[in-house]
Formats: sequence, structure tokens, C-alpha cells
Amino acid sequence: MKVMVIGGTGHVGTFMIPQLIEAGMDVVVVGSGKTPLPKDKVWQKIKYLVCDVSSYCELDKLADESSDVVVDMTGEVWNIYQKLKLVSKHVIACGSVWMFGEAKVVPMPEETQNPCPFEDYQKRYSEILNLVKLSRKDGVAFTAIMPPNICGPGKIPIDCLGGRSLDLHRDHARGKEVILPDGPDALIGPCDAQDIADCFVKAVLNRDKSAHQIFNVGSAYALTATELVGAYSEIYNVKIPIKRVPWNEYIANVSPDIGYWWHFKAHMCPDISKAKKLLGYQPQFTPEQTIRRAVEWMKINKMF
Repeated sequence: MKVMVIGGTGHVGTFMIPQLIEAGMDVVVVGSGKTPLPKDKVWQKIKYLVCDVSSYCELDKLADESSDVVVDMTGEVWNIYQKLKLVSKHVIACGSVWMFGEAKVVPMPEETQNPCPFEDYQKRYSEILNLVKLSRKDGVAFTAIMPPNICGPGKIPIDCLGGRSLDLHRDHARGKEVILPDGPDALIGPCDAQDIADCFVKAVLNRDKSAHQIFNVGSAYALTATELVGAYSEIYNVKIPIKRVPWNEYIANVSPDIGYWWHFKAHMCPDISKAKKLLGYQPQFTPEQTIRRAVEWMKINKMF
């Protein structure tokens, strides 16, 4: 089987490509050429195609690489679908559980919950829903996979302000006080990139079961904001104190960027039962394990 992975040198791709090679796939990785390929020997077995998929005039390059499956990790799938359906009968796109909007129920199923506050995610979610319908008419198997907070080795993990700041991790390691908003804690769902990659591979290998489906992917459970601070206390072997402030003060003075404070308002705890049932997905890592793996990666790379 031939698999094309657009954006395969990204965080999840660095775990997905070796799994596809191990499964005996013929793999073509499409990238901009800006990110160097990993030095692992397994990457010597792939074909690398430089193509800016955001530029329609370059998409003819994909036509020469007819594939059984195309995986798009870049979010460009709507723009390039008309080309992809000519070179593949199975298209898999990466989305985000944030696209569903603030959860009404937890764990959150693969359904619209509330309006998504992020314009780009709104647009991409609309495109995903349209492609689920359009692909049926075109005879193309379309699948979307929706991860929560992506974590694990290869990327700075979520910090206790909702970002990915190396400076804040240094503060956590020194036991500096963390400020959280008053009220009930939101659930935060760090999921290991290796587990997310595994779900994509399972969708590749199970076209019939994954066709026209939207799957959540994630850890077996999520952490409260307080538990996230506690997990970092254990990882860094320090006591990280918590200070609580009113919500309005928190978003005005502590964390005014919605991309950060949304983690502490909207639950990120996806229901992964469909992926388990149809694809046999089983996450290997707990949220605590995945952030520990990410911190160990930072230490190995002498980031602090």
C-alpha cells in the first residue's frame, strides 16, 4: 500500500512515518522543504516530495504520486481535495477537538457542542463536515481525526498558563507559584503524539471502518488544572504553589490570550470510544506520562 503524508515532518508525523514503514507501507512525505528530515535510518526508506500545498499551482506535483491513502496534517485538505481525489481513494485529515466548541457533555463526542471561538478552526470544521458529505458522492473514503492537546517528545508540553513556554517550564522547575482562575477546574487532555500517530495508522489500515467518519483521539482520561500543576510538581520534584484569582481578573491580567485561557474554561476531554470500537485504538500513555516524556525530551536536548 502506498501512503502519502502531507506535513509528515511535523510532530505527529515523526511518530507516524516509522509506524507506516514498519507496517510495510510505501511512504511519500510531502513537505515545504523547510524542516529537515529526521536522521533515523527509517526515514531513508521514504520518498520526500517538496511541495507548497497552500499554492494551487504546485499541486500538480501530487498527481505523479498516485497513492492508496493521503493523510493531510496541514489543514489544507479542503483547498487540495479536488486534486487529492484524483490521486487517492482515501483521504484522512487532521482536525482538533476544539473545533466542536465548548463542551456540553464530558467526555465530548464527535459532535458540534457550541460555536467554536477560533475563526480558523470554525472554517476548517465546516470544511470537514462538507467533505464527509461530498466524499460519499465522489466515491472517496474521507476520514477526520480530532486530537486534543498534542504532547510527548519532540515538542514543549503545555505549561500551567495554557501555552508552551520554555521560560514557564523553567519557573515550574523552580517551584514558582502558578495562578489559576477561581471556580470549577476545566479538564485538560494532553495526548501523546505517538498515540495520535497510532490512530492515524489504524485509520490507514482500516479504510472500510474509517470511511466518512470523524474520530476523536486522546488519552484514556484528562486532568483538572489543579492535577496538571500537581503532575508538574512530581515531574520537577518541587512543590508548585497555586494562587486563585477571579475569572475576570485572570483573563484580563494573568492570561489575556484566548488561545491560552481557553484551556482553563473549556473541557478538553474527548470521548474516544468510537475509535476504540471501530479502529481498535488504545492509548499507551496517560496524560502524566506524556508530559513527563516531553519534559525528559527537553532535558535530553538541554533546553533547560
